[in-house]
Amino acid sequence: MTRMDSVMTPQGADSARAITKLVVMAVGGQGGGVLTGWIEAVARAAGRAVQATSVAGVAQRTGATIYYIEIAPEGVAAPVFSLAPAAGDVDILIAAEMMEAGRAIQRGFVTPDRTVLIASEHRALAVSEKMVPGNGIAQADEVMAAAEIAAQRFLSADMERLAVAKGSVISASLFGALAGSGALPFPREAFEAAIRNSGKGVEASLAAFAAGFEAVRGATQPPQAEAPKREPEITGPASALADWAALMDRVGALPEPARDMARAGVQKVVAFQDCAYGAAYLDHLDLFAAMDDPARDHLLTREAAKYIANAMAYDDVIGVAGRKTRAARRARIDNEMGRAPEQEMQVTEFLHPRAEEIASLLPAGLGARVTASPRWMARLDRWFGHGRRIRSDRVSGFLQLYVLAGLRGYRRRTLRHAQEQAHLEAWLDRVAMARRTDYDLAVELLRCRRLIKGYSDTHARGLSKFDHVLAGAELVAGRADAADWVRRLREAALEDEEGRALDGALQTIRSFAG
Repeated sequence: MTRMDSVMTPQGADSARAITKLVVMAVGGQGGGVLTGWIEAVARAAGRAVQATSVAGVAQRTGATIYYIEIAPEGVAAPVFSLAPAAGDVDILIAAEMMEAGRAIQRGFVTPDRTVLIASEHRALAVSEKMVPGNGIAQADEVMAAAEIAAQRFLSADMERLAVAKGSVISASLFGALAGSGALPFPREAFEAAIRNSGKGVEASLAAFAAGFEAVRGATQPPQAEAPKREPEITGPASALADWAALMDRVGALPEPARDMARAGVQKVVAFQDCAYGAAYLDHLDLFAAMDDPARDHLLTREAAKYIANAMAYDDVIGVAGRKTRAARRARIDNEMGRAPEQEMQVTEFLHPRAEEIASLLPAGLGARVTASPRWMARLDRWFGHGRRIRSDRVSGFLQLYVLAGLRGYRRRTLRHAQEQAHLEAWLDRVAMARRTDYDLAVELLRCRRLIKGYSDTHARGLSKFDHVLAGAELVAGRADAADWVRRLREAALEDEEGRALDGALQTIRSFAG
């Protein structure tokens, strides 16, 4: 956008340079508009001329809304304002999330000669980060290091946590941080008056404001010693508690480096099914403990404890229904939405099982015959393929999910369980065979299980990648660098959803192993 400085009088040009230019970058639900309104109110109450504009971003965390505020200097009644920020021409930038601070730096909004950068240290993951099969989370530490260099002053804290602790939203704590920074020439009382005059959520907003103010002023309470970690309390019938105690005794007999992971694995597997299933998990683990090497700090047993538990506690329709009906989930939703006791809230579950998921719920023999029949699979797809919307806040919808979750005792007779057990046994046999000649290769083969997660299409894609990586492992078996190649294949499989990087890595292996 072309500014009008070239046609202004010398006095007008000086006024333009004295205009305070402030940018707020926030995504949906963070109250960027409210924060902008408060800033406007503070300036107008001080008799300043103000203009605020916004450029909306894309929904679902693929872009932030940019709010731009210009505040004229005292005594200038009719300044010439711009409608959008320009690179190198921003005095104050407020980022409601750390990656938004990074984007502001990339766009040139933050400069070391003038910009005060105020940012929240928390992360709200972007769609691009969530789509990566592995860990696609961008490194916030790199952004913070860049911010220290790029900004004249860099002020940060976990503004989201501060606001939530006070029952408010991040806009209030960021407003407090702005006041605490001293970047605007207005007293604290003026900022607080803007909140009071808004008339909405005043007390909670003021509490969050104070938390943000103190955070940037360095007046927060000294860190408290971390409370000792408490094991979850286990309750239930006496017979079940006796079975649980027996499992814990078996965990205590494992090598010490593997016990913590094994204990967590038992908890996960038993919560998924029952204590008998937990005993089967420890049977597998005992075999790996017997073939492990103490000189390697029992790495094989530790990795087995983690990945066997993940494999045995697979995602299926029964498990998904169980998670959707837990009381803790409803409490978490209420907390995240800030629902008051007198408020009603609708919760709609979106379920879209494939024909394969429906067939997998059948008894193993019947399910195998249905899966092998194109006619029956077409019928299942026609009956269930259009998806379901279930209101779990209603008794009827909740009962549908509750009944489905109650099939846990039947799960071990289903086709899906038979398939998972066959896959588990074949995988563990491969690992045990590799252990005879190559310890590191056995460890890497165990770690390949992280490729498989979720259910429906997500599970199918992960399983396909897992099979491709193990096929590549066959090509490099016997080589001194076999373990390293399996690690490379696994990391390539985690790079993108489509598997392009994995295909390239496999092609490289075929070029020298063929």
